[in-house]
Amino acid sequence: MTEQKPVIEFKKVSLSFDDTEVLKNIDFEIESGKFYTLLGPSGSGKSTILKLISGQLMADNGDIIFENQRINEVPAEHRRVNTVFQNYALFPNMNVFENVAFGPRLKGLNKEEIKSKVYEMLDLVKLREFANREIDELSGGQQQRIAIARALANEPQVLLLDEPLSALDYKLRKEMQYELREIQQRLGITFIFVTHDQEEALAMSDWIFVMNDGVIQQNGTPEDIYDEPINHFVADFIGESNIVEGSMRSDYLVHFVGKDFENVDAGMRANERVEVVLRPEDLDLVPIDEGKLVVTIETQSFRGDFYEITAIDDDGNEWQVQATNSATIGERVGLFFHPEDIHIMRFNESEDDFDARLESYEDDDE
Repeated sequence: MTEQKPVIEFKKVSLSFDDTEVLKNIDFEIESGKFYTLLGPSGSGKSTILKLISGQLMADNGDIIFENQRINEVPAEHRRVNTVFQNYALFPNMNVFENVAFGPRLKGLNKEEIKSKVYEMLDLVKLREFANREIDELSGGQQQRIAIARALANEPQVLLLDEPLSALDYKLRKEMQYELREIQQRLGITFIFVTHDQEEALAMSDWIFVMNDGVIQQNGTPEDIYDEPINHFVADFIGESNIVEGSMRSDYLVHFVGKDFENVDAGMRANERVEVVLRPEDLDLVPIDEGKLVVTIETQSFRGDFYEITAIDDDGNEWQVQATNSATIGERVGLFFHPEDIHIMRFNESEDDFDARLESYEDDDE
């Protein structure tokens, strides 16, 4: 079986604006036909990566490879990518048909080919009947669909999406998440999606790159990123987390909040400093004699399908709990969790640090 070549590669790519380093030695590979997400807070460098791929910016150092060809100096118009922007960037002086036809017309397609391509794309985004509408007659969600149709009409190898859902209301944004995923799967082309919304990234992606401060903190499947965060930033940024400091007593035994707990992690040094993650949905409020910790209920908020509860243990540590049943403020209860609910992180490591440390362990064992 032939190994699939990446469609895009970044090799030690760096970029600075004045004295600010925006990207720091970025390495990654993008395979064809998958939905990738660059996830991170504002200023983390995720949109800068899109601009480097599209040709809007040029890297200071490193190589950008597209289909086995270095493209650092290739003009934007000669790259087989298209971008869907947050503000859609539609032409207000053209109707829906003419907006979608813009790219095929530039390519020199004949009238019938243009018509066929436009209606194919409008069918894809379920707006065929809007072909003769003016842009200012469309809702935000409809404009977003037209922007996607216009980009796809150019038949890009890769579609870049720069926070295209952020201007939509919550319900419409959820609907468009499913529609975008469906379009990507139907066409089988590569999508690279930028967002700061963790829920959005987890719902849509085949693979996520979590970014902060110009560095890829972790990459993996949505399940990997959520269930096995590599450091404090990722654990805190992806969903709600209880994070406390601890140390490994030995394989499968960790010490935190003054007690030893069985867990499912191994391979660390004895007494190595770690951070312990427990997700709120993995904690159960139980009678005191059934709990692994004793806590006092401090606050409670009803969130529709669960109660968001804050509890304090006897050492003053705060615990966030998502429970299906309500609690009583001031009540002392037990806090229960299973060994597999305890996730161990090496203290404040990046992926590069983690890989380097594992290599040093192997060297020590030789």
